[in-house]
Amino acid sequence: MGPLVTTEWLAGELGKPDLVVFDATMYLPNESKNGRVEFLVAHIPSARYFDIDVVADQDSSLPHMVPTPGRFAKLMGAMGVSNATRVVFYDQKGLASAARGWWLIGLFGHDNAAVLDGGLPKWVREGRATEAGEPAAPAAAVFNPDYRATRLRGVGDIIANVGTQAELVLDARAAGRFTGATPEPRPGMRSGHMPGAANIPYTDLLNADGTFRGVDEVKARFAAAGVDGARPVVTSCGSGVTACILTMGLRLSGLPEGAVYDGSWTEWGGRSDTAVETNV
Repeated sequence: MGPLVTTEWLAGELGKPDLVVFDATMYLPNESKNGRVEFLVAHIPSARYFDIDVVADQDSSLPHMVPTPGRFAKLMGAMGVSNATRVVFYDQKGLASAARGWWLIGLFGHDNAAVLDGGLPKWVREGRATEAGEPAAPAAAVFNPDYRATRLRGVGDIIANVGTQAELVLDARAAGRFTGATPEPRPGMRSGHMPGAANIPYTDLLNADGTFRGVDEVKARFAAAGVDGARPVVTSCGSGVTACILTMGLRLSGLPEGAVYDGSWTEWGGRSDTAVETNV
């Protein structure tokens, strides 16, 4: 199983005992929807809800920061995921937050995971069945994490990198948010970007139907932003979610996927001691 699976593939695998499907939908603060509520209305049969705000550090003031290995292991086990489980993440928008689940489980050593290309919208457009209501509680499992610290960056790492530019920061936010022309959806955030960062809106890697563009198109977009396969890359976004789409794009392109800046712009733009550039 590669990092991206089709609806046809998933339809053929549903019901197999070693497969767990997660709806990992997260809506932005300016969106008037709730992922769990929408999940209860309609989800892929046998899917479970992966709450990005729960599978997170509950003591941080920042949203959905990476949890400790112990918390992640406990939650995965409670949701029926073991080290032998195949895991597929999808979301209700097409491809927006599912990649966060894929990246997060990989951060803790589980590579047998994928994202559903096109997500729930493609599944529904094809006339495939959905279910409503709360799914049955899964049998508990044991998940042993293998934390990969090199895949994660904190604010101290990025502050240092502003000076050295040793790593290329790729920002997945929309162009207007990156330049500072568009206000941030979260109140109190400064607009703009980190010095030296390049912008690849995550939507640039996707087709209109929420599926990934072809590998050649994705590689061309990375090349235009300065990704050469030699300089390490750190992906960032608003709060560490859509950054993972860029990370997945790097994986699909055969490029080194680097790390994710977990606090992303919510942390950087919310502080007064971090450098911000604008293009307006």
